Amino acid sequence: MSVNIVVLGAGVSGLTSALKLAQHGDSSITVVARDMPGDYSPNYASPWAGANFQPFSPEDQCRWEERSWPEMSRLAAHVPEAGIHFQLSHVYRREKDAQSGVSSFDSMFIQNPWYSRLFPDFRELSPDELPPGVTSGCQFTGICINTALYLPWLVGQCRKAGVVFRRGAVTHVKQLQSMHHTGEPADVIINTSGLGAKTLGGVEDGDMIPIRGQIVLVENECPTMYNVSGTDDGDDEVSYAMTRAIGGGTVLGGTYQKGNWDPNPDPQMTERIIRRCVALRPDIANGKGASDVRIIRSGVGLRPYRKSGVRVEADMKAVGNGTLVVHNYGHAGWGYQGSYGCAEHVVELVDSFVQSKATPQGVRSRW
Repeated sequence: MSVNIVVLGAGVSGLTSALKLAQHGDSSITVVARDMPGDYSPNYASPWAGANFQPFSPEDQCRWEERSWPEMSRLAAHVPEAGIHFQLSHVYRREKDAQSGVSSFDSMFIQNPWYSRLFPDFRELSPDELPPGVTSGCQFTGICINTALYLPWLVGQCRKAGVVFRRGAVTHVKQLQSMHHTGEPADVIINTSGLGAKTLGGVEDGDMIPIRGQIVLVENECPTMYNVSGTDDGDDEVSYAMTRAIGGGTVLGGTYQKGNWDPNPDPQMTERIIRRCVALRPDIANGKGASDVRIIRSGVGLRPYRKSGVRVEADMKAVGNGTLVVHNYGHAGWGYQGSYGCAEHVVELVDSFVQSKATPQGVRSRW
């Protein structure tokens, strides 16, 4: 059984879902998106991401990240053109954050984290390896992604698998039923609209809010990635650094401002971000101070956060007429590191839908 599928959204979730669907069964896939790789818009969060692999989720919700790591690490090891490389990663914990309960990514900073089983070289840091103000931490070899290379690489892989791309903006999920490139109606719609799910007709998810992330992309390289549990500059300001693969610069962050829609970089925030990074890791500036940090650009991305958690589920009501909608949105700041796990579940949901439809002979088909 051949299936016509329309994917809404060309961020990392949409592209990965389209790729895995195209690789799985007999399908004809169209990706419809307002923003495409190469575009920079605050509402198009994927280009602004770091992006790396430092697990955020609690253990009871770790499936998405745990199932993504084997593929992401395979790409880093064997597919250099994807723009992913291995980088030693440090997670720093401050005692004051643990005592106050303040941390933007709480599960990342727990002692004895579940993700220790993912990384063969995971270990706790000794006291003499900790920077000032940090009371404990761990290290492991993770990955960092050059989004300017990886997103186009995903597009290329999708095209190789026969996926068609169309520019388009929609106001209601029902419109997608008539947007398949063949002109035939879509059997399945994949909703990876991110923050757009808040206003998309037929979805209108009131749990969706932005988490404003301001970053600074700099020329300087950081020998290791790091993420620290908090800052003294405010509960919604964070500090991290990661060097992108293949000359992509180093991303310094940042902010984690829930409900803030402001798309404009704040120059004073840029200064604080750089100051925090250099204070914690002077090697970013070769010990010369913040004046030696060479800025490429500052930017803002709005992370698509869902208060009740990521939504990856089947929905037969949004369109009706027997059309399946599979939602895959609400990832906040972990869209890349959960992308393959979530796309895997998208495939499972579509597969279940297709397999439930018997052929005229009553034999079930792998599409």
